[in-house]
Amino acid sequence: MARNISDVIERYLKHILEQGDGLAELQRSELAELFQCVPSQINYVIATRFSLDHGYLVESKRGGGGYIRIRKVELEQTQPLLTIAKSISSQVTQREADGIIERLYAEGLLTDREAALLKVVTSREVLLVDLPLRDQLRAKILAQCLVVLSVTD
Repeated sequence: MARNISDVIERYLKHILEQGDGLAELQRSELAELFQCVPSQINYVIATRFSLDHGYLVESKRGGGGYIRIRKVELEQTQPLLTIAKSISSQVTQREADGIIERLYAEGLLTDREAALLKVVTSREVLLVDLPLRDQLRAKILAQCLVVLSVTD
């Protein structure tokens, strides 16, 4: 049994994704009404449990006709690193980069050394520029490193 509303929402969204072959398009306001919560609770669940580092791409459009589109990123057997590289957005935070790297390491797609190097080159201690440029540089560096690793596997 789920312990809190976030767990219930997460379980519901994962069920919808399974039903939709890894794709779900939802209205934030309808979800909030369904679960009798504020829309920010829906935002919280999506941001913390359906991010790229958890294996999902999320598109969001706010406003009256707004929607949330969640897509499960399936790693291709032949070039999983390339799949992830292509799905990296134009800006990546340090937390997101670390999550992506840790996921790839946990799935055996990166060695200890590769994961450690990626964490260093994407760290804020190395990227000594102001936001948003730092997150843009991090995204480009991470994506390009994954491309190179995908062809040298």
